[in-house]
Amino acid sequence: MKSEKEISLLKDIGCPDKVIEHVIAVAEVALSIADEVKIPVDKELIRLGSLLHDIGRAKTHGIDHAVVGAEMAAELGMDERIVRIIERHIGAGIPADEARALGLPYKDYLPISPEEKIVAHADNLLSGSRVTSFEESLQRFKNLLGIDHPAVERFLKLHDEIGGWKR
Repeated sequence: MKSEKEISLLKDIGCPDKVIEHVIAVAEVALSIADEVKIPVDKELIRLGSLLHDIGRAKTHGIDHAVVGAEMAAELGMDERIVRIIERHIGAGIPADEARALGLPYKDYLPISPEEKIVAHADNLLSGSRVTSFEESLQRFKNLLGIDHPAVERFLKLHDEIGGWKR
């Protein structure tokens, strides 16, 4: 996986080493998922989106890192599809009403394209740079948000939509 250009960019803008380790791991998982899905996907877009999905962590580690990162990517002239991956990767997607409650601009942050869904799901299957099982990731969602939180159902749906990838 060629990633020198993207890694260099992340270092230049101040992303911490742990974030860089994380995005490399996300890219590996996302590309593994891309190899297994039954629909055609743009693997280069998945690679780029995975490596750049946490670009906003150069400025913030809050939930708003996706919005900040999307703004940064747009300012850098990145492809709109990468900007959308960055903006929509948080959690298993966040609808507008939940986004407002979290202090984000009022809009949907739900992954729509297969590439967006794969990157978001791959991100959810990692704890730092360590790949976790689906079951461990699901439990982390439940512990963090509560068993009845709508994001838990979105996580399950996202997993099912991309073919129930297992490592």
